[in-house]
Amino acid sequence: MKILLHLLSCAFLFLQLHVSFGFTTFSATKVSTTRTRTGTTMEVCRRHEEEASLREPEPDAARRSFLTLSPAILVAVSHPRAAMAIKATGPTDGNLPDLPTDAVRSYLQYRIPLQIAADYYIFSLQDMVGDVEQWGDVSQLFRVNNNKGQGQPSKIERDYTNTMRVLLLSFPPDVAEDMRDAQFRFEKAMNTISKATAGYKKDLPVEIDTKSIVEAKQGWEDGRVALNEFFVLLNSAVGLSELKAIPAPGPNQVKEYGRSARRFNELQKKTKLCQNRGGPALSQAWGQLMVSGYLQDSCGIPDLEEYFYQTA
Repeated sequence: MKILLHLLSCAFLFLQLHVSFGFTTFSATKVSTTRTRTGTTMEVCRRHEEEASLREPEPDAARRSFLTLSPAILVAVSHPRAAMAIKATGPTDGNLPDLPTDAVRSYLQYRIPLQIAADYYIFSLQDMVGDVEQWGDVSQLFRVNNNKGQGQPSKIERDYTNTMRVLLLSFPPDVAEDMRDAQFRFEKAMNTISKATAGYKKDLPVEIDTKSIVEAKQGWEDGRVALNEFFVLLNSAVGLSELKAIPAPGPNQVKEYGRSARRFNELQKKTKLCQNRGGPALSQAWGQLMVSGYLQDSCGIPDLEEYFYQTA
């Protein structure tokens, strides 16, 4: 216990020093100051060790000291996720140990983006499809960017169909076949929305065919059913129930879904703000860094594990 307290105390002093002065700096003055303070910290640690060797603390006192010190150290060095006591899914949970390595890796990597895509489907796309004034924005979701010959997939492809394809290709054939059928039905439903809303632009007065409105809404509903089927198949294959299906439209839809529209809108807002740093030229790079988790803290983006495991 004495050695543990000594190590924890030194670590805490060292962290306090660097939190105060920053871990990285390009100022010669600050670097010099940091080195000086670091030397002081090490001297304090050595003195602490010498004093500790001269006396043996009482067991009760040692325990009280540890309980007082450990929360501060945890806050200083741990990821925010640790403080929430969230047990994130790992490769030993559910049926994952029995699945191919690629399937385990794909599931753990894409389950969060896929649930965020489902959140977008219910909290954003549903209203956009139902409001003809937003059909211009809906059309943009299916637009492929071929800037300078470097084809970038549309949002629908990137967030839904491509992710579904990567997942199903990594699973055993008996599971992948049914998942592929669900993916094909989802693509067909998205094609229905794309055709129904094609040609409409924001602030451009165009007569809306009633048939197109019906088709667009039916496309959203067919897509919801197909996406839910994919989720059910994926949950069953991994032996977990992490991915939440989208309930049918109705007054209790959001309550039945059990996920927060407010938290989704906050995530979207902060993600867009972060992507806009550096203009359109850098937006793709920012987006990739955010998915990897590198920019969550600097952009104020909520922890994605916490967001994924939300209860409401």
